[in-house]
Amino acid sequence: MREQIHLATIAGIRIGANWSVLVVLVLIAWSLAANLLPDAAPGNPAALYWAAAIGAAVLFLASITIHELAHSLVARRLGVGVEGITLWMFGGVSTIEGEAPSAGAEAKIAFVGPATSFILAAVFGLANVLLAAAGAPAILTAMTAWLAVINFVLGLFNLVPGFPLDGGRLLRAILWGLGRERDKATVRAAVVGEVIGIGMMAIGLLLLFTTRDLVGGLWLLFLGWILRNAASAERSRVEVTRALLGVSVGDLMTPGPVTMPAAMPVDEFLAAPRPYRFATFPVVGATDDVEGLVSLRRMLEVPAPERPTTTLGSIATGLAGVPTAAPDEKVTDLLQRLGNDVNKRVLVMQDGRLVGILSPHDISRALYWATQRGKRPAV
Repeated sequence: MREQIHLATIAGIRIGANWSVLVVLVLIAWSLAANLLPDAAPGNPAALYWAAAIGAAVLFLASITIHELAHSLVARRLGVGVEGITLWMFGGVSTIEGEAPSAGAEAKIAFVGPATSFILAAVFGLANVLLAAAGAPAILTAMTAWLAVINFVLGLFNLVPGFPLDGGRLLRAILWGLGRERDKATVRAAVVGEVIGIGMMAIGLLLLFTTRDLVGGLWLLFLGWILRNAASAERSRVEVTRALLGVSVGDLMTPGPVTMPAAMPVDEFLAAPRPYRFATFPVVGATDDVEGLVSLRRMLEVPAPERPTTTLGSIATGLAGVPTAAPDEKVTDLLQRLGNDVNKRVLVMQDGRLVGILSPHDISRALYWATQRGKRPAV
């Protein structure tokens, strides 16, 4: 999930949000202002209900942020890099760089999130008791009671043993600790996650067709779909990693890729017959230094009248935006480093020279042949 709004940096950890988080804010605020708060504290102005509802929604997002911060801080303390936290429609995501060094570390990183949610539930519950004892307005006690319950539910939900939920990561840590390899434990936990996701989708559909709970049914349906897809993607990632174990970038790359002069106008390239089987080309300067990567699609996006004066270099993606690798780097290490950019082409460099290019198709082809030779891991 990509960050689109930067919110803050806490303890060196970047915290951002996706625009979809606004949907959650609106839905929670509307639900509280229209139903829960008026029922719990009747007789107040609508503006007060909305102010309290928005405040509760913001505190809930703050609770999710604290939950994810707990994951990130413990991970960093155990030597695992943390890229940042992103809030979105269905909660928060901590982007962890690499894997936990041991099953025990994995368990600690996974469990601290739900534990933090339970602590927050206790804090809001205590605040509710103290406010009620002090005779505070009913709208405040209703807010704190809701925040206590929702944090408790968040903690419980995250303990569901389906990867990649925290409970699924705990399950992986337990299986890993019992003597299974980490990859095998991951696949088993991911399969459980897929089953739970499908079950949630089935329950969501049942609610949609047998009750009037449209929101609850859709919510479960989407949550189950996301969980199932995330678990399936993780299982596929592990299988790809195991199938490509020991394979280097140099083994899969296309050597001596065709390059194009940065000064060449777009219309000149498009006018000449090009019998190449590629649609993306490295762009080089006058001294043959690589300046970036340009695609045929990007060339065709240039309006026809501008093509004679537009050079390939001016529309190429610069080196800062293009992944690079060395020929001897392991493909599994490269895939882990690329993260969300696995669909990008990689320029293979050696001693500052371009020696090859690696495309997603090259990796897919290698995976296909590995599985055809019976190298798919038995898990």
